[in-house]
Amino acid sequence: MRVLGVDPGTVRTGWGVVERDGARLHGVAAGVITLRESEPLERRLLTICDALDAVIAAHGPVACAVEDIFFAKYPAAAMKLGHARGAVLVAAARRGLAVSAYPPALVKRAVGGRGAADKAQVARMVGALLGWAELPAIDATDALAIAIAHLHAAQPLGASLVTPGRAARSHTSLSRGSAALPDARVSLRRARAAVADTDARPDDDPRGPAPAPPRPTKRSR
Repeated sequence: MRVLGVDPGTVRTGWGVVERDGARLHGVAAGVITLRESEPLERRLLTICDALDAVIAAHGPVACAVEDIFFAKYPAAAMKLGHARGAVLVAAARRGLAVSAYPPALVKRAVGGRGAADKAQVARMVGALLGWAELPAIDATDALAIAIAHLHAAQPLGASLVTPGRAARSHTSLSRGSAALPDARVSLRRARAAVADTDARPDDDPRGPAPAPPRPTKRSR
């Protein structure tokens, strides 16, 4: 199953295509549609629509996923985001793709294990899950995370999702409406290990270096 994830915006719209082959995730492509803020909004929306149409034609996703609008306290920002999101919906509908929407906290849980993860942590986890040593721009990694969240939601309960080098088993689930999303916190040890070094304390931290993790002990037979 190949999914297009989109992080809409009227200045920068990130996109990412992720494919699930059996139980393995594969990052197909990702990028950012950059727009001039001085350009009329309607022209920017047309650019978003046309650019995404070209992405869909080039990579052939079978579904599209976007981030839900969440700027409840900032109606002007929500309105602008809504315009960009509308352009995404039109591009998907033009190619006959069904569109699913996911709240930011759920997307973060799908890749990082917790809804409070920041953008940098999400980007590193996306890179680890897809096996990408070089990460694209933050807007693109956000879009990849949205695509991964959709693939988790579409995955039957009880199935396993392979992270780099080992399978992940879902013990709990998150629900949105009638859909269930396996909680990616479990069995993401390999992916987290790949980004652990970047989360270590700096050398000049007054608390000193972070303590080493405890060594595993052998169980007696």
